[in-house]
Amino acid sequence: MSVPTITLNNQTAIPQLGFGVYQVPPAQAADTVSTALEVGYRHIDTAQMYENEQEVGVALAASGLPRDELWITSKLNNGYHRPDDARRAFDESLAKLGLDRIDLFLIHWPLPTLYDGDYVSTWRTLGEFVADGRARAIGVSNFQPAHLDRIVAETGVLPAVNQIEVHPYFTNEAARAASIRHGVEVEAWSPIAQGAVLDDEVISEIAARHGKTTSQVTLRWHIERGDIVFP
Repeated sequence: MSVPTITLNNQTAIPQLGFGVYQVPPAQAADTVSTALEVGYRHIDTAQMYENEQEVGVALAASGLPRDELWITSKLNNGYHRPDDARRAFDESLAKLGLDRIDLFLIHWPLPTLYDGDYVSTWRTLGEFVADGRARAIGVSNFQPAHLDRIVAETGVLPAVNQIEVHPYFTNEAARAASIRHGVEVEAWSPIAQGAVLDDEVISEIAARHGKTTSQVTLRWHIERGDIVFP
């Protein structure tokens, strides 16, 4: 399938449509990702918190696809914000995924646990992974305007993306506007509202008029808005 790309603020092109493995059990993740790759997905979004990075790596290795055709995103767990812990966690993600480079690595939440520091020092640490070539881009997830403003003001380093909850029932305008103001692309998680749009009468009527499904209409809404999206 043909997927449009979006150019990030570091001039890297990311596929606008991806495949997310949140809530995919580890036992099913390898087969699920393999199927996604077979039908044409090239952007896979996982996280340490999902506990399925290793299985995603199995599917990537089995696919035989050239590495430069794939875009792989993972995210730092809340318990690993301390700089040395973040470095170890990043190394573990690389090992589990079977990669020598992650295309996009995010701070999953601005809520460090088990650490008396905060997300600004964590953000500085992620910059090391770009500097040494082991990450093509770094970003954040679930950051509200104050979080974004602070890391930019204190470090001068822009996230490539802010991955936030966005769907027709919750457009998250404040976080979206702050991201756009900083030149940060928006990635939409839960883009079909955990399936709630599937039975929406208005969206169903629109879909019927165009011979599409409610999911297709909703994903097109995201794409036309400029969101990076993964159902």
